[in-house]
Amino acid sequence: MRVNTKKGFTLIELLIVIVIIGILAAIAIPKFASTKDKAKLASVKTDLRNYMTSEEAYFSDKAAYGTFANVQSDLKFTLSPGNTHTTEAVDPGGWKLTVVNNSISGGTFGCTMAAGDEASTDSLAGVIVCDQTK
Repeated sequence: MRVNTKKGFTLIELLIVIVIIGILAAIAIPKFASTKDKAKLASVKTDLRNYMTSEEAYFSDKAAYGTFANVQSDLKFTLSPGNTHTTEAVDPGGWKLTVVNNSISGGTFGCTMAAGDEASTDSLAGVIVCDQTK
């Protein structure tokens, strides 16, 4: 009696495994892209929170709110890579800033925060509003 000592996978078994891996990759890749966009939007929100803290520190030192350039130069404030500020408004009683990340592929790509006189209502003062959509 002869025993078969050959071990290995057949071509059909290997093809089935490759097809299964391909299906899993097709499901996972779009999920990964949306996760990157969520992380970029989180960096926009974080920059706005950090800017609010910097504005309050600037106000504490100067007794007035500063422009983005003032806060940037005096307090060494910087935005995260890929984020830019598009609109800003500053007056003695408040400020408003919009930060966007144009590399976000779809959906919301920017947010606005305001404080003091620049907030449309008291309930929106210091609240991040994300409504810039592509």
